[in-house]
Amino acid sequence: MRLSTPPRSRPRSRRPLLTVAAALLLALGASAAATTLAPQAAVAAPAAACAPSPTTGCLQGTVNGDDDPAEGVEVTATGPSGFEESSTTGADGRWSIPVTEAGSYTVTVDPDGLPDDVFLVNADQPERTVNVTLGASATALFAVTAEQGATTGDQASGFNWGQFTQQFASGIRLGLLLALAAIGLSLIYGTTGLSSFSHGEQVTLGGLLAYSFTSIGVPLILAAVLSTAICAATGFLQDLAIWKPLRKRRLSLTQLMIVTIGLSIALQYTFQYFYGAGTVRISRDNPETVTFLGVTLTVQSYVAMGISVVVLVATGLFLLKTRTGRATRAVSDNPALAAASGIDVDRIIRLVWTLAAGLAGLSGVMLGLVLNGVNWMTGLQILLLIFAAVTLGGLGTAFGALAGSMIIGMVVELTNIWLPGDFKYATALLILILILVFRPQGIFGRKERVG
Repeated sequence: MRLSTPPRSRPRSRRPLLTVAAALLLALGASAAATTLAPQAAVAAPAAACAPSPTTGCLQGTVNGDDDPAEGVEVTATGPSGFEESSTTGADGRWSIPVTEAGSYTVTVDPDGLPDDVFLVNADQPERTVNVTLGASATALFAVTAEQGATTGDQASGFNWGQFTQQFASGIRLGLLLALAAIGLSLIYGTTGLSSFSHGEQVTLGGLLAYSFTSIGVPLILAAVLSTAICAATGFLQDLAIWKPLRKRRLSLTQLMIVTIGLSIALQYTFQYFYGAGTVRISRDNPETVTFLGVTLTVQSYVAMGISVVVLVATGLFLLKTRTGRATRAVSDNPALAAASGIDVDRIIRLVWTLAAGLAGLSGVMLGLVLNGVNWMTGLQILLLIFAAVTLGGLGTAFGALAGSMIIGMVVELTNIWLPGDFKYATALLILILILVFRPQGIFGRKERVG
Protein backbone atom coordinates (compact mmCIF):
# COMPACT_ATOMS: atom_id res chain seq x y z
CA MET A 1 0.00 0.00 0.00
CA ARG A 2 1.41 3.36 -0.94
CA LEU A 3 1.66 5.94 1.78
CA SER A 4 0.33 9.33 0.90
CA THR A 5 2.67 12.26 1.30
CA PRO A 6 1.46 14.78 3.84
CA PRO A 7 0.42 18.01 2.18
CA ARG A 8 2.83 20.90 2.43
CA SER A 9 1.62 23.78 4.47
CA ARG A 10 0.88 26.96 2.61
CA PRO A 11 3.69 29.50 2.85
CA ARG A 12 3.08 32.10 5.43
CA SER A 13 1.91 35.38 4.03
CA ARG A 14 3.40 38.75 4.71
CA ARG A 15 0.67 39.52 7.20
CA PRO A 16 2.73 38.35 10.23
CA LEU A 17 5.55 40.63 9.13
CA LEU A 18 3.15 43.55 8.81
CA THR A 19 1.80 42.59 12.21
CA VAL A 20 5.28 42.84 13.70
CA ALA A 21 5.79 46.22 12.05
CA ALA A 22 2.52 47.51 13.53
CA ALA A 23 3.52 46.24 16.94
CA LEU A 24 6.87 47.99 16.67
CA LEU A 25 5.25 51.31 15.82
CA LEU A 26 2.94 51.00 18.80
CA ALA A 27 5.88 50.11 21.04
CA LEU A 28 7.81 53.13 19.82
CA GLY A 29 4.94 55.45 20.65
CA ALA A 30 4.52 53.94 24.08
CA SER A 31 8.24 54.18 24.82
CA ALA A 32 8.29 57.84 23.82
CA ALA A 33 5.35 58.57 26.12
CA ALA A 34 6.88 56.85 29.15
CA THR A 35 8.09 59.25 31.82
CA THR A 36 9.03 56.89 34.62
CA LEU A 37 12.04 54.60 34.79
CA ALA A 38 13.65 55.29 31.42
CA PRO A 39 15.52 52.65 29.42
CA GLN A 40 18.83 54.34 29.96
CA ALA A 41 18.64 53.25 33.59
CA ALA A 42 19.03 49.71 32.37
CA VAL A 43 22.35 50.34 30.77
CA ALA A 44 23.98 53.00 32.91
CA ALA A 45 26.23 51.91 35.75
CA PRO A 46 24.46 53.19 38.90
CA ALA A 47 26.26 55.10 41.60
CA ALA A 48 27.53 53.03 44.48
CA ALA A 49 26.25 55.22 47.30
CA CYS A 50 22.79 56.16 46.08
CA ALA A 51 19.83 54.31 44.59
CA PRO A 52 16.58 55.94 43.44
CA SER A 53 13.40 55.21 45.35
CA PRO A 54 9.92 56.74 45.49
CA THR A 55 11.19 59.16 48.18
CA THR A 56 14.76 59.65 46.98
CA GLY A 57 16.38 61.05 43.84
CA CYS A 58 20.04 60.72 42.96
CA LEU A 59 22.55 63.23 41.74
CA GLN A 60 25.45 61.30 40.29
CA GLY A 61 28.23 61.52 37.76
CA THR A 62 31.92 61.14 37.10
CA VAL A 63 35.10 63.18 37.07
CA ASN A 64 37.09 61.45 34.32
CA GLY A 65 40.40 62.16 32.68
CA ASP A 66 41.82 61.18 29.33
CA ASP A 67 43.10 57.86 30.65
CA ASP A 68 42.25 57.56 34.33
CA PRO A 69 39.39 58.72 36.56
CA ALA A 70 40.09 61.45 39.10
CA GLU A 71 39.94 60.12 42.66
CA GLY A 72 39.37 62.19 45.79
CA VAL A 73 37.76 65.18 44.06
CA GLU A 74 35.09 66.98 46.08
CA VAL A 75 31.79 67.67 44.31
CA THR A 76 29.22 69.98 45.93
CA ALA A 77 25.50 70.20 45.17
CA THR A 78 23.18 73.02 46.20
CA GLY A 79 19.44 73.16 45.67
CA PRO A 80 15.95 73.91 47.00
CA SER A 81 15.28 74.72 50.68
CA GLY A 82 18.93 75.58 51.31
CA PHE A 83 20.15 72.11 50.38
CA GLU A 84 23.93 71.73 50.28
CA GLU A 85 25.77 68.42 50.26
CA SER A 86 29.19 67.22 49.12
CA SER A 87 30.54 63.95 47.81
CA THR A 88 34.05 62.72 47.01
CA THR A 89 34.88 60.72 43.92
CA GLY A 90 36.04 57.15 44.40
CA ALA A 91 38.73 55.20 42.61
CA ASP A 92 36.45 54.92 39.58
CA GLY A 93 35.88 58.68 39.45
CA ARG A 94 32.22 58.33 40.43
CA TRP A 95 30.32 60.44 42.92
CA SER A 96 26.72 60.44 44.09
CA ILE A 97 24.50 62.57 46.31
CA PRO A 98 20.98 61.53 47.43
CA VAL A 99 18.24 64.20 47.56
CA THR A 100 14.75 64.05 49.04
CA GLU A 101 13.19 67.00 47.22
CA ALA A 102 12.64 67.34 43.50
CA GLY A 103 13.88 70.47 41.79
CA SER A 104 16.81 72.21 40.13
CA TYR A 105 20.26 71.59 41.62
CA THR A 106 23.64 73.16 40.93
CA VAL A 107 26.65 70.84 40.98
CA THR A 108 30.10 72.36 41.35
CA VAL A 109 33.68 71.06 41.22
CA ASP A 110 36.38 73.19 42.85
CA PRO A 111 39.27 73.36 40.34
CA ASP A 112 41.69 74.01 43.21
CA GLY A 113 40.72 70.66 44.74
CA LEU A 114 41.92 68.62 41.77
CA PRO A 115 45.07 66.49 42.02
CA ASP A 116 48.39 67.94 40.88
CA ASP A 117 48.84 68.25 37.11
CA VAL A 118 45.12 67.68 36.56
CA PHE A 119 42.96 70.49 35.22
CA LEU A 120 39.25 70.88 34.57
CA VAL A 121 38.20 71.02 30.94
CA ASN A 122 36.37 74.32 30.41
CA ALA A 123 37.71 75.58 33.74
CA ASP A 124 35.56 78.71 33.41
CA GLN A 125 32.45 76.49 33.66
CA PRO A 126 32.88 74.48 36.88
CA GLU A 127 29.11 74.24 37.45
CA ARG A 128 26.35 72.06 36.06
CA THR A 129 22.62 72.69 36.54
CA VAL A 130 20.43 69.58 36.53
CA ASN A 131 16.79 68.82 37.33
CA VAL A 132 16.17 65.95 39.73
CA THR A 133 12.94 64.01 40.20
CA LEU A 134 12.28 61.54 42.98
CA GLY A 135 12.66 57.92 41.96
CA ALA A 136 15.17 58.74 39.21
CA SER A 137 18.79 59.73 38.70
CA ALA A 138 20.22 62.92 37.20
CA THR A 139 23.76 63.01 35.87
CA ALA A 140 26.41 65.73 35.87
CA LEU A 141 29.70 64.88 34.15
CA PHE A 142 33.04 66.66 34.49
CA ALA A 143 36.06 66.11 32.25
CA VAL A 144 39.64 66.69 33.39
CA THR A 145 42.88 66.65 31.46
CA ALA A 146 46.61 67.08 31.94
CA GLU A 147 46.58 70.18 29.72
CA GLN A 148 45.82 73.45 31.48
CA GLY A 149 43.25 75.63 29.74
CA ALA A 150 41.79 72.82 27.64
CA THR A 151 38.29 73.27 26.25
CA THR A 152 35.66 70.88 24.93
CA GLY A 153 36.75 71.53 21.36
CA ASP A 154 40.27 70.40 22.21
CA GLN A 155 38.93 67.09 23.51
CA ALA A 156 36.48 66.36 20.74
CA SER A 157 39.08 64.97 18.34
CA GLY A 158 40.45 62.44 20.81
CA PHE A 159 39.14 58.90 21.13
CA ASN A 160 38.73 57.61 24.67
CA TRP A 161 39.44 53.88 24.71
CA GLY A 162 38.39 53.71 28.34
CA GLN A 163 34.91 54.94 27.48
CA PHE A 164 34.75 52.59 24.51
CA THR A 165 35.60 49.60 26.71
CA GLN A 166 33.02 50.64 29.30
CA GLN A 167 30.28 51.04 26.70
CA PHE A 168 31.27 47.77 25.03
CA ALA A 169 30.81 45.92 28.33
CA SER A 170 27.49 47.67 28.88
CA GLY A 171 26.45 46.55 25.40
CA ILE A 172 27.21 42.92 26.26
CA ARG A 173 25.17 43.28 29.44
CA LEU A 174 22.19 44.80 27.64
CA GLY A 175 22.39 42.22 24.85
CA LEU A 176 22.36 39.27 27.26
CA LEU A 177 19.36 40.60 29.18
CA LEU A 178 17.48 41.31 25.95
CA ALA A 179 18.28 37.81 24.69
CA LEU A 180 16.53 36.15 27.62
CA ALA A 181 13.26 37.76 26.60
CA ALA A 182 13.84 37.80 22.84
CA ILE A 183 14.43 34.05 22.48
CA GLY A 184 11.05 33.27 24.01
CA LEU A 185 9.28 35.84 21.81
CA SER A 186 10.98 34.38 18.73
CA LEU A 187 9.94 30.82 19.65
CA ILE A 188 6.34 31.96 20.10
CA TYR A 189 6.36 33.51 16.64
CA GLY A 190 8.04 30.46 15.12
CA THR A 191 5.50 27.98 16.47
CA THR A 192 2.31 30.06 16.23
CA GLY A 193 3.05 32.95 13.85
CA LEU A 194 1.90 35.35 16.59
CA SER A 195 3.75 38.52 17.59
CA SER A 196 2.95 38.67 21.31
CA PHE A 197 2.63 42.30 22.32
CA SER A 198 2.11 41.29 25.96
CA HIS A 199 5.53 39.64 26.22
CA GLY A 200 7.00 42.72 27.88
CA GLU A 201 4.56 42.36 30.78
CA GLN A 202 6.10 38.96 31.57
CA VAL A 203 9.38 40.83 32.05
CA THR A 204 7.67 43.29 34.40
CA LEU A 205 5.96 40.47 36.29
CA GLY A 206 9.27 38.76 36.98
CA GLY A 207 10.80 41.87 38.50
CA LEU A 208 7.76 42.75 40.59
CA LEU A 209 7.41 39.21 41.91
CA ALA A 210 11.06 39.22 42.96
CA TYR A 211 10.44 42.50 44.79
CA SER A 212 7.41 41.01 46.54
CA PHE A 213 9.36 37.99 47.75
CA THR A 214 12.40 39.93 48.97
CA SER A 215 10.15 42.44 50.75
CA ILE A 216 8.87 39.65 53.02
CA GLY A 217 12.34 38.35 53.78
CA VAL A 218 12.81 35.65 51.14
CA PRO A 219 16.51 35.34 50.12
CA LEU A 220 17.29 36.90 46.78
CA ILE A 221 18.32 33.68 45.03
CA LEU A 222 15.19 31.86 46.16
CA ALA A 223 13.08 34.88 45.20
CA ALA A 224 14.55 34.79 41.68
CA VAL A 225 13.83 31.06 41.32
CA LEU A 226 10.26 31.42 42.61
CA SER A 227 9.57 34.42 40.38
CA THR A 228 10.83 32.60 37.29
CA ALA A 229 8.76 29.51 38.13
CA ILE A 230 5.59 31.55 38.66
CA CYS A 231 6.12 33.42 35.39
CA ALA A 232 6.56 30.10 33.58
CA ALA A 233 3.29 28.89 35.17
CA THR A 234 1.49 32.00 33.91
CA GLY A 235 2.66 31.18 30.38
CA PHE A 236 1.25 27.67 30.74
CA LEU A 237 -2.06 29.04 32.01
CA GLN A 238 -2.24 31.69 29.28
CA ASP A 239 -2.05 29.08 26.56
CA LEU A 240 -4.51 26.82 28.38
CA ALA A 241 -7.12 29.53 29.00
CA ILE A 242 -6.62 31.97 26.12
CA TRP A 243 -4.45 30.99 23.19
CA LYS A 244 -5.48 27.37 22.62
CA PRO A 245 -9.23 28.18 22.63
CA LEU A 246 -8.61 31.09 20.25
CA ARG A 247 -6.53 28.89 17.96
CA LYS A 248 -9.36 26.37 17.81
CA ARG A 249 -11.70 29.17 16.76
CA ARG A 250 -9.23 29.88 13.91
CA LEU A 251 -8.86 33.57 14.67
CA SER A 252 -6.52 35.45 12.35
CA LEU A 253 -3.08 36.54 13.49
CA THR A 254 -4.20 40.17 13.44
CA GLN A 255 -7.06 39.38 15.80
CA LEU A 256 -4.74 37.45 18.09
CA MET A 257 -2.27 40.35 18.13
CA ILE A 258 -5.06 42.71 19.18
CA VAL A 259 -5.80 40.33 22.05
CA THR A 260 -2.15 40.53 23.14
CA ILE A 261 -2.34 44.33 23.06
CA GLY A 262 -5.44 44.28 25.26
CA LEU A 263 -3.79 41.80 27.63
CA SER A 264 -0.71 44.02 27.78
CA ILE A 265 -2.73 47.10 28.75
CA ALA A 266 -4.75 45.17 31.32
CA LEU A 267 -1.61 43.78 32.96
CA GLN A 268 0.10 47.17 33.02
CA TYR A 269 -2.70 48.80 34.98
CA THR A 270 -3.04 45.75 37.20
CA PHE A 271 0.63 46.15 38.13
CA GLN A 272 0.11 49.86 38.73
CA TYR A 273 -2.90 49.18 40.95
CA PHE A 274 -1.05 46.76 43.22
CA TYR A 275 2.47 48.22 43.15
CA GLY A 276 1.87 51.91 42.45
CA ALA A 277 3.46 54.09 39.79
CA GLY A 278 6.82 54.44 41.52
CA THR A 279 9.96 52.35 41.24
CA VAL A 280 10.49 49.49 43.68
CA ARG A 281 13.83 47.89 44.53
CA ILE A 282 14.43 44.16 44.51
CA SER A 283 17.59 44.52 46.58
CA ARG A 284 17.63 47.17 49.32
CA ASP A 285 21.42 47.19 49.61
CA ASN A 286 23.33 49.95 47.89
CA PRO A 287 24.99 48.43 44.81
CA GLU A 288 28.74 47.94 44.98
CA THR A 289 30.95 48.37 41.93
CA VAL A 290 33.79 46.14 40.80
CA THR A 291 36.44 47.09 38.24
CA PHE A 292 37.65 44.23 36.05
CA LEU A 293 39.96 44.72 33.04
CA GLY A 294 39.28 48.44 33.16
CA VAL A 295 35.48 48.00 33.17
CA THR A 296 33.47 49.19 36.14
CA LEU A 297 30.11 47.53 36.70
CA THR A 298 28.00 46.73 39.72
CA VAL A 299 28.19 43.33 41.37
CA GLN A 300 24.56 42.79 40.37
CA SER A 301 25.52 43.39 36.72
CA TYR A 302 28.24 40.75 36.78
CA VAL A 303 25.90 38.25 38.47
CA ALA A 304 23.09 38.99 35.98
CA MET A 305 25.45 38.53 33.04
CA GLY A 306 26.77 35.24 34.40
CA ILE A 307 23.30 33.83 35.03
CA SER A 308 22.15 34.96 31.58
CA VAL A 309 25.04 33.14 29.89
CA VAL A 310 24.32 29.92 31.78
CA VAL A 311 20.58 30.02 31.02
CA LEU A 312 21.11 30.87 27.35
CA VAL A 313 23.59 28.00 26.93
CA ALA A 314 21.18 25.63 28.66
CA THR A 315 18.34 26.78 26.38
CA GLY A 316 20.48 26.24 23.29
CA LEU A 317 21.46 22.72 24.41
CA PHE A 318 17.80 21.96 25.10
CA LEU A 319 16.81 22.97 21.57
CA LEU A 320 19.71 21.11 19.93
CA LYS A 321 20.23 17.97 22.00
CA THR A 322 16.88 16.90 23.42
CA ARG A 323 14.03 15.15 21.66
CA THR A 324 11.54 17.80 22.82
CA GLY A 325 13.86 20.56 21.65
CA ARG A 326 14.14 19.02 18.19
CA ALA A 327 10.36 18.68 18.11
CA THR A 328 10.08 22.37 19.00
CA ARG A 329 12.31 23.30 16.09
CA ALA A 330 10.32 21.02 13.79
CA VAL A 331 7.05 22.72 14.75
CA SER A 332 8.70 26.10 14.22
CA ASP A 333 9.86 25.06 10.73
CA ASN A 334 6.60 23.48 9.54
CA PRO A 335 3.71 22.85 11.97
CA ALA A 336 1.64 20.81 9.49
CA LEU A 337 4.50 18.49 8.58
CA ALA A 338 5.43 18.14 12.25
CA ALA A 339 1.86 17.10 13.08
CA ALA A 340 1.88 14.59 10.22
CA SER A 341 5.08 13.14 11.68
CA GLY A 342 3.34 12.36 14.95
CA ILE A 343 4.43 15.39 16.98
CA ASP A 344 1.82 16.77 19.39
CA VAL A 345 1.84 20.37 18.14
CA ASP A 346 -0.46 21.68 20.88
CA ARG A 347 1.82 20.23 23.57
CA ILE A 348 4.88 21.81 21.96
CA ILE A 349 3.16 25.20 21.67
CA ARG A 350 2.16 25.06 25.33
CA LEU A 351 5.74 24.20 26.27
CA VAL A 352 6.98 27.17 24.22
CA TRP A 353 4.59 29.56 25.98
CA THR A 354 5.78 28.19 29.33
CA LEU A 355 9.46 28.46 28.43
CA ALA A 356 9.06 31.93 26.91
CA ALA A 357 7.25 33.30 29.96
CA GLY A 358 9.83 31.81 32.31
CA LEU A 359 12.76 33.30 30.37
CA ALA A 360 11.03 36.69 30.23
CA GLY A 361 10.39 36.56 33.98
CA LEU A 362 14.07 35.78 34.63
CA SER A 363 14.99 38.69 32.37
CA GLY A 364 12.78 40.92 34.52
CA VAL A 365 14.53 39.79 37.71
CA MET A 366 17.97 40.43 36.18
CA LEU A 367 16.88 43.81 34.82
CA GLY A 368 15.52 44.75 38.24
CA LEU A 369 18.92 44.03 39.77
CA VAL A 370 20.83 45.93 37.08
CA LEU A 371 18.37 48.83 37.18
CA ASN A 372 18.36 48.70 40.96
CA GLY A 373 14.62 49.08 40.54
CA VAL A 374 11.60 48.05 38.50
CA ASN A 375 8.19 49.57 37.86
CA TRP A 376 4.92 48.81 36.10
CA MET A 377 6.24 49.92 32.68
CA THR A 378 9.67 48.29 32.68
CA GLY A 379 8.75 45.58 30.18
CA LEU A 380 6.95 47.95 27.84
CA GLN A 381 9.94 50.28 27.74
CA ILE A 382 12.27 47.58 26.42
CA LEU A 383 9.71 45.92 24.14
CA LEU A 384 10.89 47.91 21.11
CA LEU A 385 14.44 46.65 21.61
CA ILE A 386 13.18 43.07 21.98
CA PHE A 387 11.17 43.29 18.76
CA ALA A 388 14.14 44.87 16.99
CA ALA A 389 16.42 42.04 18.15
CA VAL A 390 13.97 39.33 17.04
CA THR A 391 13.41 40.93 13.64
CA LEU A 392 17.13 41.54 13.11
CA GLY A 393 18.07 37.96 13.93
CA GLY A 394 15.25 36.43 11.90
CA LEU A 395 11.64 35.90 12.89
CA GLY A 396 11.07 32.53 14.53
CA THR A 397 14.74 31.60 14.98
CA ALA A 398 15.94 31.27 18.57
CA PHE A 399 19.62 31.60 17.74
CA GLY A 400 18.86 34.52 15.46
CA ALA A 401 17.16 36.25 18.40
CA LEU A 402 20.34 35.77 20.45
CA ALA A 403 22.53 37.23 17.71
CA GLY A 404 20.11 40.10 17.13
CA SER A 405 19.98 40.91 20.84
CA MET A 406 23.76 41.11 21.10
CA ILE A 407 23.98 43.34 18.02
CA ILE A 408 21.23 45.66 19.25
CA GLY A 409 22.80 45.85 22.72
CA MET A 410 26.24 46.67 21.32
CA VAL A 411 25.02 49.27 18.84
CA VAL A 412 22.79 51.03 21.36
CA GLU A 413 25.54 51.29 23.97
CA LEU A 414 28.41 52.17 21.64
CA THR A 415 26.27 54.84 20.00
CA ASN A 416 26.11 56.53 23.37
CA ILE A 417 29.74 57.60 22.85
CA TRP A 418 28.62 60.01 20.13
CA LEU A 419 24.89 60.56 20.70
CA PRO A 420 23.59 62.06 23.95
CA GLY A 421 20.77 60.75 26.09
CA ASP A 422 17.98 58.66 24.57
CA PHE A 423 19.05 59.40 21.01
CA LYS A 424 21.08 56.21 21.15
CA TYR A 425 17.83 54.18 21.18
CA ALA A 426 16.91 55.62 17.80
CA THR A 427 19.74 53.53 16.34
CA ALA A 428 17.83 50.34 17.18
CA LEU A 429 14.84 51.59 15.16
CA LEU A 430 17.14 52.67 12.31
CA ILE A 431 18.69 49.19 12.16
CA LEU A 432 15.22 47.67 12.19
CA ILE A 433 14.09 49.81 9.25
CA LEU A 434 17.20 48.98 7.23
CA ILE A 435 16.82 45.27 7.88
CA LEU A 436 13.15 45.30 6.83
CA VAL A 437 14.05 47.18 3.64
CA PHE A 438 17.12 45.21 2.52
CA ARG A 439 16.78 41.82 4.26
CA PRO A 440 13.26 41.39 5.66
CA GLN A 441 13.90 37.78 6.68
CA GLY A 442 16.64 38.89 9.09
CA ILE A 443 20.18 37.58 9.49
CA PHE A 444 19.31 33.92 10.05
CA GLY A 445 15.81 33.88 8.55
CA ARG A 446 14.90 32.17 5.29
CA LYS A 447 13.21 33.74 2.31
CA GLU A 448 9.66 32.53 1.75
CA ARG A 449 7.76 32.63 -1.50
CA VAL A 450 4.48 34.50 -1.16
CA GLY A 451 1.43 33.66 -3.29
